[in-house]
Amino acid sequence: MSAQTDPRPRRSGRKERLAKRAAPPSVNPAPPGQRGGQYRPMSEADCAKIYAMALRLLDKLGMGEVPQRLWDVLIQAGARDLGNGRIGLPKALVEASIATAPKQFTFHGRDPARSIEVGGEAVHFGTGGAAVQTLDLDTGLYRSSTLSDLHDFTRLQDTLTNVSWFTRCCIATDVQEPFDLDVNTAFALLKNTTKPVATAFTLPEHVAPLVEMFDIAAGGPGEFARRPFVKAHISPVISPMRFGEDAVDVTFECLKHNIPVSCITAAQAGATAPATMAGFLAQSLAETLASLVMVNVIKPGHPMVFSNWPLVIDLRTGAFAGGGGETVLLNAASAQLSNWLGLPSGVAASMADAKAIDAQYGVEKGMTSLAAALAGGNLIYESSGMTASLLGASFEAFILDDEMHGQTYRVLRGVEVSEENMGFDAICEAVLGEGHFLGGAQTMAAMERDYVYPGLADRETPKAWAEGGAREAWDRANAKAREVLSGHHPNYLTPDQEAAIRARFDIL
Repeated sequence: MSAQTDPRPRRSGRKERLAKRAAPPSVNPAPPGQRGGQYRPMSEADCAKIYAMALRLLDKLGMGEVPQRLWDVLIQAGARDLGNGRIGLPKALVEASIATAPKQFTFHGRDPARSIEVGGEAVHFGTGGAAVQTLDLDTGLYRSSTLSDLHDFTRLQDTLTNVSWFTRCCIATDVQEPFDLDVNTAFALLKNTTKPVATAFTLPEHVAPLVEMFDIAAGGPGEFARRPFVKAHISPVISPMRFGEDAVDVTFECLKHNIPVSCITAAQAGATAPATMAGFLAQSLAETLASLVMVNVIKPGHPMVFSNWPLVIDLRTGAFAGGGGETVLLNAASAQLSNWLGLPSGVAASMADAKAIDAQYGVEKGMTSLAAALAGGNLIYESSGMTASLLGASFEAFILDDEMHGQTYRVLRGVEVSEENMGFDAICEAVLGEGHFLGGAQTMAAMERDYVYPGLADRETPKAWAEGGAREAWDRANAKAREVLSGHHPNYLTPDQEAAIRARFDIL
């Protein structure tokens, strides 16, 4: 039948309707900051027992290898000399530090609209890591990470809605000098994003010069300290139960310049901490509390993320294992303990052992990140882009992980129960009318308000998928990453700011 003789009425606007349905909702149904804490792997009594053991360890065993300047302030605050170079932290000192520590604080973005509140029940996915290899977009194989990769990762994540903050995810292995590495890492963050960012300082003497860079970006001398938009990642405690002098000195410098800190404990079960779950949690909690005491005796009330990151090794081989069930459990339990103490919590998730963007990758990412979020981790580090047991970072993984986070935030949002949502009248209308809910007013409202729609996940029929090239998730994510990197070239520094930074520092 020709188009001229076809008696069927034409459906005007079909393409427009399909395009509208395919477009993402105008309002994000589940933005970052959803409420966590629904998953509690331990009882209240369990938390109390582990906390009591942590206090006992700090008081009786104490901390070793304490730098002299820290020793002096701890003794003055009420710590005890246990002999043999160890210092005991009494329960009263620990609990005074918990009471003094901020329970919430603002993690500023250079764009105030991108700032986030850390603490309470809010959950945010972000990044972390120090990958020395990058999964190449062209070859699909790993190679050494470069400074160019760091710039590319930073501007890629700048476009991702569900990544709340950015910490360098890879090490620029082509930058050899430690000071140049710290400088150029910080510059990549300032140039390519206005989200809250975090970095590390290799040595304490690097802090003051980099604050000069931050001041230039903030608008002048002293401006950064008024509204710090960079957080420091520091590991002042080395498991088992001792301090690290360089990291302690970096902490002193960061507090001096009003830089918020994430004091990260990264014990490994069966290696630097007990292999039993409860024993591990007790020691790791004690070590992170030691960092909290340190910060609060140096500068009471300074913003600190209580970053208790349980790590696991494969006890058969000694290899780091970032994606197993033990990692799921321990990081969820860590978040629960931190929240139980009322402290801003940081945990690690999505540290997939998988090298490829494959089924193993999906299982490990999904399990670890969902559990950490449900347990209420305020800041979930390593959760975007990391592969190969933290040795690798992937552009495709950033794209896919962002979509995963959106689905996780939807889970956290939960079910809103109200008379309107239960919809007695809507059910009656559908049952007595058309016999279905398609196109109903309640359905259309819920479609825009309550559902998160994937941009990359395939929901086509097998036939449509095959006709579209039978592309896998890796292929689709690769294409999306290329699209973003080819089109998104921000420069969040003014020409004068960039010129001032380049005049002061060796920007490579």
